[in-house]
Amino acid sequence: MQTGTLRIDHADAAELPCSEGNLLFTSGDRELSASGIRERITAPALGGHNSESGFQETLASAFARARRAGQDNPIVIGAIPFDLGEATCLYVPEHYAWCERTTARAAVDAEMPGLVAQRSLPDEYGFKHAVEHAIVNFRHSDVRKAVLSVVRELTFSGSVDVERLLASLRAQNREGHQFRVPLPDGGELVGVSPELLMRKEGDRIVSNPLAGSAKRMSDPEADQANAERLVQSEKDQYEHSLVVQDIRRLLEPHCAELHVPERPSLINTAALWHLSTRLEGRVSDPSASALQLACLLHPTPAVCGFPTERARRLIHFVEPFERGLFTGMVGWCDAEGNGEWVVTIRCGIVKSDTVRLFAGAGIVEASEPDSEWAEVQTKLGTMLSACGLAA
Repeated sequence: MQTGTLRIDHADAAELPCSEGNLLFTSGDRELSASGIRERITAPALGGHNSESGFQETLASAFARARRAGQDNPIVIGAIPFDLGEATCLYVPEHYAWCERTTARAAVDAEMPGLVAQRSLPDEYGFKHAVEHAIVNFRHSDVRKAVLSVVRELTFSGSVDVERLLASLRAQNREGHQFRVPLPDGGELVGVSPELLMRKEGDRIVSNPLAGSAKRMSDPEADQANAERLVQSEKDQYEHSLVVQDIRRLLEPHCAELHVPERPSLINTAALWHLSTRLEGRVSDPSASALQLACLLHPTPAVCGFPTERARRLIHFVEPFERGLFTGMVGWCDAEGNGEWVVTIRCGIVKSDTVRLFAGAGIVEASEPDSEWAEVQTKLGTMLSACGLAA
């Protein structure tokens, strides 16, 4: 099952032109656009892998009400935070439609307001110190990987046009999963993720974790050399293997079959090369929804670390901010259990004249603080470029 082959036809599809949606999710050559809020769901997704959890019961009740109101196959769309114990930001929309994915809009040519100020939290010294702290911790505990992140806050001279950001992201990253989710405080979560956490269609599933990355170069020979160094890197291969092994461990008990490639392959975005492993299979219980399976996997070692709970505690200790929706998951699921959820990376939160960008790097014992700082700066490049700024 390749990206973009999800084939779902809904009665609601004729009710909404794609250009009018205020919620957006793209997959391959298709674009899901939704508008009108039938219900907003804030119930934490903790235990969401269990069909009898309070979270899943909340969703089932919302779907039942939407069906009674005339929707044949309602959906939920939105974002779930890194910490599953925090409130979700999910919506059951009044209308939604699947359309052919649009090309970059003219809005990309519009000028951004001038940049007034910017700051990084932590700053370069603080981030490198956190990396050093994590490495020391690895030597005295069973934690083998921790993902550490930064926030870059940008302040502009006027309100930022979200449509312009979307158009720029679409032009830069045709293959990525683009998303737009309104937030309760009036802000909007916007981004383009390269990392598929879970796709489910019928009983078929796909998960495509990414871990291990290298910067793209403008010179073709240097770019290829960087890609080859990534493939040969023991540090990156080890980091990647922790992610794949954990996802395999979690999925296998729920699968009638599961194919896991022996070695990762290379994929690229405009900014980065990534080590990628595409796991494909069939679930034993087709009634298990895409969202249940995504909750089972989240957070993977690609955004948290390994072992998960100990890495989470280390992150909480060394990161000077709460992640919120960053490194959570964003996507959709319908009442029949089909859906797609991607990892919330290459993203930012836009509110009036402020944009908060997020990026992280996987730290293992062989990590070097300077290299990890450079990596998060490169990962910020996608959203910085969308804002009209150099990385």
